Amino acid sequence: VREQPFHVEPRNIVDDDPQERVSAEAAILNSRLHYYSRLTGSSDRLLSPPNHVIPRPEEIYIYSPLGTAFKVTGSDPSSKNPSIITIFAIWNTMMGTSILSIPWGIKQAGFTLGILILIFTGLLMVYCCYIVLKSSKAIPYVDTSDWEFPDVCRYYFGKFGQWSSLVFSMVSLIGAMVVYWVLMSNFLYNTGQFIYNYAHNVNMSDSEFGTNGSDKVICPYPNTDPGVNNTISTVYFINSGNDTSDVSSFEHWWSKTNTIPFYLIILLLPLLCFRSASFFARFTFLGTISVIYLIVLVSVKAFRLGFHLEFHWFDTTEFFVPEFRLLFPQLTGVLTLAFFIHNCIITLMKSNKNQDNNVRDLSIAYLLVGLTYLYVGVLIFAAFPSPPLFKDCIEPNFLDNFPSSDVMVFVARTFLLFQMITVYPLLGYLVRVQMMGQIFGNHYPSFFHVLALNILIVGAGVLMAKFYPNIGSIIRFSGATCGLALVFVFPALVHMISLKRQGVLRWPSALFHSFLILLGLANLLAQFFM
Repeated sequence: VREQPFHVEPRNIVDDDPQERVSAEAAILNSRLHYYSRLTGSSDRLLSPPNHVIPRPEEIYIYSPLGTAFKVTGSDPSSKNPSIITIFAIWNTMMGTSILSIPWGIKQAGFTLGILILIFTGLLMVYCCYIVLKSSKAIPYVDTSDWEFPDVCRYYFGKFGQWSSLVFSMVSLIGAMVVYWVLMSNFLYNTGQFIYNYAHNVNMSDSEFGTNGSDKVICPYPNTDPGVNNTISTVYFINSGNDTSDVSSFEHWWSKTNTIPFYLIILLLPLLCFRSASFFARFTFLGTISVIYLIVLVSVKAFRLGFHLEFHWFDTTEFFVPEFRLLFPQLTGVLTLAFFIHNCIITLMKSNKNQDNNVRDLSIAYLLVGLTYLYVGVLIFAAFPSPPLFKDCIEPNFLDNFPSSDVMVFVARTFLLFQMITVYPLLGYLVRVQMMGQIFGNHYPSFFHVLALNILIVGAGVLMAKFYPNIGSIIRFSGATCGLALVFVFPALVHMISLKRQGVLRWPSALFHSFLILLGLANLLAQFFM
């Protein structure tokens, strides 16, 4: 609602004093405002009402369609957040399931090249995010105070920009929901396996595909082709006094790919149909707890396992991968989603108390995110016990390299499972609001519309969890796809168009930003050849 004075009938004024009346001065100001509004459209600031026509904040009333005027209190500075809160909010928002795939991505690229790519990609992503952050402020004569980047795309590219940004935003959201379904199936399976093994005194056998000792590390795919990443694990049991048929029956009904993805439908499909997602928003703090616990878990495992590194620059050995590998685009695809926050950064930064510090705070937040990814990725890769295991055994979800019987990993999986169960309906709500709002103009057109959309989303998750439960590949494809438009192409084009309209576009800038577009395109195309 715009801050404009309205002439309201005295009988309907609502404030501390029920007898308060609209002053003659307010009526005059209202007439002046109407005069200016007839001169030009509200989007043009050239002939907008000057400051002396707009009343002070304490004199502004908002008119309700019900015929009631409510007094507007001035914006409360205490509602703004200091820089440290803003930085933490960005860090917390950006941290997600991608952190589980960072060690795998580093393994795919090679240890040295992986670290260099992580740093380089982080720098590119923070620069593109900086472009997005300032894009709305570069638009003249238009009130962009409540705009996000898709609105900027609509301004520059019309309906094409609006719909394409929506489509690519949907790719990132639905891709995240598919990854969540795969991970929830994984975590629920391993949690149930831990409880069953504990209750029935079933122990994991010491096989040739895992290490011995208190901190057991397993290699589910000892014969994995370096270019192919499978995800079906083999479990070896020894039974202590129980009927083996019970174990076989449990494995039949408690399967990571055949049954668990379908069990989740019973729980999550009804939650997706809730009209409001406010209840689930109360549990977002679990994401922070989960990430902090993961960092502690990684630190403890690295301390107990020690470092196992050998540097072979281009040749694969029996236990180690080379430092530079041609599979590095798989890491760039994962990192594009891991550093992705471009579609909501403008809104996050609006709550920053000192707007002059936005660029500094954004840079610090990206630095902390990059350091977190580096810490987890480097420690897991370095601590992975080679020998006796081959480094290429590191899984797209590094928790899969620890057995179900590991208590610390069991706690991590339980935390993450509960967190994802609460976040999944929130993601579904965002998909519904954006898609239904654009198509039908209503966030909840009917129960059957919402149910049909949710069935499609859940169906995609179930199919991927059953037939291709590789979160590394899902993350890299969805990251490279949404990143092409919302990270590289649109920000670079918006920046160049803005500079050209101001008459300050120079060829080095045009060359560099065109190079960014080519990088985004190459990042996506390379995913199909890995």
